[in-house]
Amino acid sequence: MYYMILSILFPICTGVYLLVRRDMESRKNLLIVTGAFFVVSAVLVILTLCITGNGIFTLFSLTDRLPILFRIDEVSVVFSVMTIVVVLCAGFFSFVYMKHEEKEKRYYGYYLIVLGVLVALCFAGNLITFYLFFELLTLSSMPLVLHNGSREAIMAGLKYLFYSLSGAYMSLFGLYFLERYGNTLTFSAGGVISAEMAAQHGELLLGICFAMLIGFGVKAGMFPMHAWLPTAHPVAPAPASAVLSAVIVKAGVLAIVRVVYYIYGASFLRGSWVQYTWMILTLITVFMGSMLAYREQVLKKRLAYSTVSQLSYILFGFAVMDGGSVTGGLLHVLCHGFIKAALFLCTGGIIYMTGKTRVEQLRGIGKEMPLLMWCYTIVSLGLIGIPPTGGFISKWYLAQGTLSSGIPGFSWIGPAVLLISALLTAGYLLPLTIQGFFPGTDYDYSTLKKKEPPLIMTVPILILTVLSVEIGLFPQIFINYLLRIVEKII
Repeated sequence: MYYMILSILFPICTGVYLLVRRDMESRKNLLIVTGAFFVVSAVLVILTLCITGNGIFTLFSLTDRLPILFRIDEVSVVFSVMTIVVVLCAGFFSFVYMKHEEKEKRYYGYYLIVLGVLVALCFAGNLITFYLFFELLTLSSMPLVLHNGSREAIMAGLKYLFYSLSGAYMSLFGLYFLERYGNTLTFSAGGVISAEMAAQHGELLLGICFAMLIGFGVKAGMFPMHAWLPTAHPVAPAPASAVLSAVIVKAGVLAIVRVVYYIYGASFLRGSWVQYTWMILTLITVFMGSMLAYREQVLKKRLAYSTVSQLSYILFGFAVMDGGSVTGGLLHVLCHGFIKAALFLCTGGIIYMTGKTRVEQLRGIGKEMPLLMWCYTIVSLGLIGIPPTGGFISKWYLAQGTLSSGIPGFSWIGPAVLLISALLTAGYLLPLTIQGFFPGTDYDYSTLKKKEPPLIMTVPILILTVLSVEIGLFPQIFINYLLRIVEKII
């Protein structure tokens, strides 16, 4: 059990160590120490997943009814594996990218703290433990948004803080009532709300659930509390944006999974006004995010709007509450994590090598960076949902699950919106590929210079690209594991 706590405390403590240490002898030493911290953190998480099993570890108790406890289940495995892969890839990528940024030591310190907090969220065994680390995630990740210290970054960080705290307080409001009317705040597959409480306080509990969906949905960028995300992501360093967009926002997704399927239970919410309203909000977010991304010309901001849309693909799958849609949602957690991290790292490579940030400036970029742009193209196809990528498999299950759900109206409106969003996704991702590799006859080839990013930046992108395709080539390995989760919670 101690591996579980060590996997959480080690990155947090090492992050604090970097923050409080006044200086390193050289940048090389800083990177060696930080790289060692990354690797050891990853190894500890893997050992924890392999050794701990379903054991429960209670750290301490706030009250006799509110223990701070940790437990690993199948959902913990899915989110923690995705977290470790993305954080490691973006972390090593940043060793070169952050060379020209100031205060690298501070960046790596907060980066490690965020890693520890994310692992704690994955391993949280009850709602009060999850909430405490959910709040800590906001506070520890805000310095990544504020890093360059510009006025734009400060305003974006404050917006991120305001939205996140507002959402967290809505969730805290729900916690008060759940602690009173629920049997327990400890997560249990299928829910913990008793039939007696459901009968006596059904409408109150539904209202509380909706408040918590909106509150935790802030972190996941769900309409109407999504505006922080396209503001915060573009101002952060590219590797931090990759972690924000691929992992940190998934904390909101994980929170909703825990509330819906491990506290309330699908049977309690299925057919209620909460389910229908939740589906409406997710479909609005899917379409709105895709449309705003299609119109945006700043590449990082375009990808941020894309994240708003793609996260609600996942949330819509969970809202439908069909076995196929939930399987698709869980698979899209992995696919989106790897794909969106790769896209932001590709963008970071372009910015690092050229200094260009707008789409219209990147004509001919495929001629200059063919390897980087091939990776960008492959993961873009995955986000659109083109085989043989994992994005095709996850969206197939989302669409099939929605069609088979039999929910009046939504069983066909949902797949239609997802299809329209996929077309818009192609519209805002592929033009960069087309103009990058086929700049036209009027392109000045005399200025062409091959300038691929350094190997330590390219390898993480290649790893994420391969993983996004591997899920599509060998989906049954992942599907079989996810079906074990679905069987327990549906």
